[in-house]
Amino acid sequence: MSLNFEKYQALATLLEELRLDVTTTQLDTPDELRQRLVALQQMFQQQIVPLTEEDSRVQSYRTEISKQLRLLEIDVMFFQGARQASTAKARIQTICDRLTTLIQYCDAILQQEQNE
Repeated sequence: MSLNFEKYQALATLLEELRLDVTTTQLDTPDELRQRLVALQQMFQQQIVPLTEEDSRVQSYRTEISKQLRLLEIDVMFFQGARQASTAKARIQTICDRLTTLIQYCDAILQQEQNE
């Protein structure tokens, strides 16, 4: 297994854990969700961004992951601003959908790495 594979696997695991915590309301406050997101973004910036990729598809997925993480940050801000329970629930669903998309990108990269 390559070092790149392990780093993408770690990112996918963090994303899955966050999605599970969000869906089972394990996060007590919106601030806790924000802290987890910041940790995720830092991990991506420090561990994944510096990787050199030969494959243009992996590079494209990484670009999409970066974009989706920025959109997730906006989703979390909207969730923090939700005042009604129905709005908060809709925001949580949007966050879960975004996390699912991110996990799918990681899985696509991992599949690519395994096939090489």
